[in-house]
Amino acid sequence: MILVYTHKISPRLKYAFKHIFTRILEIPVSFTTVIEDFIAHDSLKMSYTKQPLGNEIFVRNHEIIYEQGLSDVDIQVHEWEGAKCFFLTNDKGLVPYDVFSATFYLLSRYEEYLPHVKDEYGRYTAEESIAFKNNFLHVPIVDIWAYKFKSILEERFPDFVFTKRQYSVKPIIDVPSPYSFKLKGFMRNFGGTLKDLSGFKFRRLYNRYMVLLGLRHDPDDTFKYILNRQKQSPYKFLFFFLIGDYSTYDKGINAQKKQYISLIKHIADYSRVGLKASFFALDDIQVLKKEKNRMEAILNTTLMASRQSFSKLNLPNSYRNLVDLEISEDYTMGYVNHVGFRAGTCTPFFFYDLDFEIQTPLKITSYHVLDYTLLKHQSLLDKKETLVRVIKEVKAVDGEFVPVFHNYTFSEIERWKGYKELFNVVLESADGK
Repeated sequence: MILVYTHKISPRLKYAFKHIFTRILEIPVSFTTVIEDFIAHDSLKMSYTKQPLGNEIFVRNHEIIYEQGLSDVDIQVHEWEGAKCFFLTNDKGLVPYDVFSATFYLLSRYEEYLPHVKDEYGRYTAEESIAFKNNFLHVPIVDIWAYKFKSILEERFPDFVFTKRQYSVKPIIDVPSPYSFKLKGFMRNFGGTLKDLSGFKFRRLYNRYMVLLGLRHDPDDTFKYILNRQKQSPYKFLFFFLIGDYSTYDKGINAQKKQYISLIKHIADYSRVGLKASFFALDDIQVLKKEKNRMEAILNTTLMASRQSFSKLNLPNSYRNLVDLEISEDYTMGYVNHVGFRAGTCTPFFFYDLDFEIQTPLKITSYHVLDYTLLKHQSLLDKKETLVRVIKEVKAVDGEFVPVFHNYTFSEIERWKGYKELFNVVLESADGK
């Protein structure tokens, strides 16, 4: 256990320290405001306050860690031994930055509460973030800071035996619609036929009716392939099925159709299954509750995980609704158009409600690459190099790599050519670790 001396124990302080020590470094952490208890502690310890007590490991705190609500925070990003960092302490000690306040800033998504420009779907974009503007979006900077701190502890406490976590992968399979043509009903296929004709998409029209007549496999029905890969992998895939009502944004399958229900149940026999919340469930807790109840009725168990449609988040309301409905995990945190680490970490963390100044029970797992994002690279080689680079960054801190693929990603459609190979790169990255 590491003991931290501080003049005041705040919720923000506990939140940041527990992420770095408990979740990343796997060291239990405790806090004290009593100097005598700190002096008597004969194992790992450090002080986090305004002035050092003696020659202990000391970090001068930034005022944000004790504040409440939002303030206009001045952030200047500098280089620290090969990594970016901010909240310079002007202290000449071992740690010249308050990495704990910086961790709190990134994990709480403080910047997403501040005024910013949204995209056409109302999403917070990477370009608005401090990580993108200062060129550290591509690295799990919080985990890097934690490992830097670990090196300092190892030097000061050479007899302490540190545990080492293992690199792992958690593949996400997003299913906005399980089929391209099947189970869509007469009116939707009729409309699709007219659209194919008006757009001169004769190959798609041909495929549509070959599938509807049972003469060809539906191109988006790739579940047999995915489950075969699941059976060969030690890591559980996590599927998110859309079962919300048909709308302008969500054009899935009617959740009442027996074949769709059977598919979800079949997938749940081998993998974890969560809810892909519809676009309109994002801001309407009643719609979200209806979709949660639907999924629980299908799975015959409590729903644990969710992911928002279009990877859209409205903080803090999106997460508060999940907390209110006792959904314990969310996998929406990430950027649609950029590879990287939206919250600065490749370690799951908990949603901190800045309005109420509390850590909630909602565990956030951010994703690091979306299949769609890789389409900006023309060649398969470029796609693979981008994927390998982000995997390498996660491996360097023994983190958890979370990619998002869709069921249609594994189809034979030209646009997704080579993506099965990319998926294999992800799964094989954990071999021989």
